[in-house]
Amino acid sequence: MILSRAKAPTRRHFCLCCAAAPLAATGVWLTPSEVFAQARAIVLFIKSDAKSADIIVHPLRGNIFVLEGSGGNIAVAAGKESKLLVDAGIGVSRPRIFAALQALGQAPVKHLINTHWHFDHTDGNEWIHSIGAEILAHENTLKRLSTTQRVEDWLFDFPPPAPSAMPTEVFADEKTLKHEDNTLALKYYGPAHTDGDISVLFTEADILHTGDIYWNGIYPFIDYSTGGNIDGTIKAAEASLAMITDKTIVIPGHGHPVSNRSELQEYRDMLVAIRDNVAALKRQGRSLDEILAAKPTAAYDEKWGNFVIDPRFFTRLVYEGV
Repeated sequence: MILSRAKAPTRRHFCLCCAAAPLAATGVWLTPSEVFAQARAIVLFIKSDAKSADIIVHPLRGNIFVLEGSGGNIAVAAGKESKLLVDAGIGVSRPRIFAALQALGQAPVKHLINTHWHFDHTDGNEWIHSIGAEILAHENTLKRLSTTQRVEDWLFDFPPPAPSAMPTEVFADEKTLKHEDNTLALKYYGPAHTDGDISVLFTEADILHTGDIYWNGIYPFIDYSTGGNIDGTIKAAEASLAMITDKTIVIPGHGHPVSNRSELQEYRDMLVAIRDNVAALKRQGRSLDEILAAKPTAAYDEKWGNFVIDPRFFTRLVYEGV
């Protein structure tokens, strides 16, 4: 089913976050350890849920769209001669993603950009490459996809995908490419959410895809297992802010896929405040349990903390990096 969105998104379309039910049968929020103790089931559930998840099409500006409902938010440049995608979603969503792409025109998909290596952004690489797309990513994304990756917070080992799912071209710092009437500026953030995160700016349309350095309206996951850290995530948010104006449309990695500079600024300020709160308590010699009890995220929990990356789990992520 392909939908055009007008109303606010449901929780299911955050995918990575919504895959685990954060409420116990009693209605009490599960602790992070209770949620992530089932991480293997969570990853498998994400893939299973994607088989039936609706793909929701958001028209943005010009010929740029965003698809919501399978893994991270997918940007589409629907050209007259070919299509370009930013991120690939979950492989089992192929029929619905393909139908959504066909509804945007009959031009074939010739280009795919991965914002980082995580499976909810690259699991569809193989089928998208099989229909003719070349895959572009940062060199660290290729490195991560080339060997088994252990994500400790998911208690999951990700084996390397098939060779046909690997990026066919990589870059180290910056890259510019043309896709019909669009000029795309790709820039490496440095270690942030992972060690391979990039931004993709559609210059003429003034649309920025941030990948997972920005989660709109929810606390983000930071993958320390593959090079991420809180300070890098903040720097990446600041780098994105420096690229854009109040007129820029911002596509986050997760959360409602249509955002703006003001919301990204609020996200950055939240990260800085919580980082500073946790760091101050850690400098005082407080243990992790004592810091959790102090609730350093309290001022932000009502807006940002109502999902699987809950206040306690996000505090642990920040604590690890300060």
